[in-house]
Amino acid sequence: MSESELKEFADSVRALLGKHAQPAAVRAAMDTDLGYDPALWRLLCEQIGVAALAIPEEYGGIGASLVESLLVVGELGRTLAGVPMLGSAVLGAQALLLSGDDEACARLLPEVAEGGRTLAVCWAGPRGWDEPGVRARGESLSGTAHYVLDAAGAGTLIVVTAEGLFEVAADAEGVARRVVPTLDPTRKLAEVTFTEVPARRLGTGDPAPVIARLREVAWAAVAAEQVGAAQRCLEMTVEYTKSRVQFGRPIGSFQALKHRMADMYVLVESAKSASRLATESVATGAESAAEDVWVARAQCSRAFTDVVAETVQMHGGIAITWEHDAHLFFKRAHGDAQLFGPARRPLPLTA
Repeated sequence: MSESELKEFADSVRALLGKHAQPAAVRAAMDTDLGYDPALWRLLCEQIGVAALAIPEEYGGIGASLVESLLVVGELGRTLAGVPMLGSAVLGAQALLLSGDDEACARLLPEVAEGGRTLAVCWAGPRGWDEPGVRARGESLSGTAHYVLDAAGAGTLIVVTAEGLFEVAADAEGVARRVVPTLDPTRKLAEVTFTEVPARRLGTGDPAPVIARLREVAWAAVAAEQVGAAQRCLEMTVEYTKSRVQFGRPIGSFQALKHRMADMYVLVESAKSASRLATESVATGAESAAEDVWVARAQCSRAFTDVVAETVQMHGGIAITWEHDAHLFFKRAHGDAQLFGPARRPLPLTA
């Protein structure tokens, strides 16, 4: 898409979310088993086709790219709506495509593109994503994957192991799913335990580059979400300081707060640039993708954390009440900073 088309597309997503993912609706959905409103997900898939964006046409998708998909992730970050875009339509679909398993892609991705099938990527061990929590012995899986997105509503599990990627039906014998308490109530995470579960191997190539690429996609996606959420925090703060009156004038007119909001703006804009470059690098397979994603991961995590901290400070006491949304963004910021592991600079390529 051209820049003007991307803007129009973003406006369409924002308009739908503004109508159907208002704060009250998000709060109501976060208390459900799924953690999101299935009706909202259907609308996004049917009216805009968000789940089909980065899926090739041969597998029932639109055949766009990760640029468009992560634009949607960014818009969802503004609302904190927990629909399975990041976990299923981005991470799950990309895991299947990266595996190179044409049969599995043809069988699973058309339903994913329609929004009728949810994928959950089972990956992290108890100490994070550097060491998978599930082990493969031949075609049998055992172990526990931690911090799994969208596990509660998933129909298919994509399991990342040191030996490769595997496909397992979510209701297969020996699979146990448990939603775990998290800091961020707007995002459900689960533990998925496998006890000698038969599995279908996805692809036959070396899993190391596939897993590395999947981490890049994950980090780029989280960076896009962080930018959308930070932008919304800045807007909330500016709106509040225009209406909150102290000493007979809006507090936003005080120079000290103007300077702080200017710093927030600089953080958001720099994060936007880093996120956009990372998204385009990953989408095009640029040689600099690993470095660009590392920069975005570091910059966007810092920007969102710092911006939401200022949001809380400048809203005052109301920001730490349950009724205000500032604390939800604060919790998302700290959760996102750890999701898929903290930023580490990639090792330089050697000849």
